[in-house]
Amino acid sequence: MSKAGLDNRHRNHDGEISHKHGNTMIRTLRKIYGQSFAAGHAETKTLSEVLLQLNETSLSQLRRDHETRHLEHKIAKASK
Repeated sequence: MSKAGLDNRHRNHDGEISHKHGNTMIRTLRKIYGQSFAAGHAETKTLSEVLLQLNETSLSQLRRDHETRHLEHKIAKASK
């Protein structure tokens, strides 16, 4: 199991999300999670560019869907 960093994020888990879905555009994720996802970041940024700056709500949404293996399906559906 990974150790939590200073801000209580598990780096190995976040790294796995970034590795698998890092090139996903923020605009695509906003189609899934709403316009407040990654607030303050441009929709043209990628997930890997903003992952470490996400607020807890946005990060929790990603982690939940990643852990339940729904994230890939949701991204594919929103990208169409």
